[in-house]
Amino acid sequence: MYKSKHTLKKMACALGVSTILAAMPIVGHAWEPQKPVEFVVMAGKGGGADKAVRLLQSIIASDNMAPVPFTPVNKPGGSGAEALVHVNGKKGDNHTIMFTLNSFYTTPLRQPGLGIDIATFTPIARMAEDTFLLWVNSDRKDINNVADFVKAAKAKGSGWIMAGTGKNSEDNLLTDFLNTAYDLKMKYVPYKGGGKVAKELAGNNADSTVNNPSEQLGFYEAGTTKALAAFTGQRLPMFPNTPTFKELGSDMVYYMQRTVVGAPGMSKEASAYYQELFTRVYNSPKWQQYISKKSLQGDLLAGDALMAYWMKERDIHEVMLKKMGAIK
Repeated sequence: MYKSKHTLKKMACALGVSTILAAMPIVGHAWEPQKPVEFVVMAGKGGGADKAVRLLQSIIASDNMAPVPFTPVNKPGGSGAEALVHVNGKKGDNHTIMFTLNSFYTTPLRQPGLGIDIATFTPIARMAEDTFLLWVNSDRKDINNVADFVKAAKAKGSGWIMAGTGKNSEDNLLTDFLNTAYDLKMKYVPYKGGGKVAKELAGNNADSTVNNPSEQLGFYEAGTTKALAAFTGQRLPMFPNTPTFKELGSDMVYYMQRTVVGAPGMSKEASAYYQELFTRVYNSPKWQQYISKKSLQGDLLAGDALMAYWMKERDIHEVMLKKMGAIK
């Protein structure tokens, strides 16, 4: 656990060397949190983002990486608008951070009235990029590949339900891609949180989903659901028999950021503290094991490199939203 400057000074006084300490530069952080850190999740409980935050919180706590607790707070409303507005209103707050999805880009683009400029947020650390697969219920014995899926979805037309997380979200973008690429008319039905989406498919209340592996994994391992194809550049080690859409002739590669973001106007000292903290978390055996088990991709990004990544991804998502008619 980090010791505050105040604690170090008391120790020095007890040793009778306070004057020496005062003349020495402070080693380590010039800042550390003095009260519980609010860790906002811009998604509902049970989804991939929520599960990741709960793990990050537990790593920080169990390994004594911080002097205060990190408290997860789910704010999924409005496809992440609730979380964005909340954290945007915490300008200059060094004790509020947020875990983001790609709705970090799409929601401000779709809802300019929110007054959100993601360039004003503090880039801390991209912990991974999550992956997407196309899933159906294992009860569908007639669907064992994408060709079977297309045939079944075409036959059902607009009655085919694709469950997803949020309106005009990542799941919605991928549904739009599938509808366009394969001339389908699937109906997209949004829910709050990937966990709820996974349950809808497992319960046969939806025909398909494009869940992240971490969200669908329990049902997949139980044999309740099956993956047909991955929206990745290469096959995922966890799903070696599942082809990519790229292999199948549809060049759709899409990932979702799993990133820690600070409030606008966070101090440089606090930003440096959180960047170092989450670098330690990223390199921890527990997080590396999670990345491997949940088929996450991507290296750690922080600071200016992360901001450059945001700007590039925002431009990409603006083009995607325009193509699907979500924005002009």
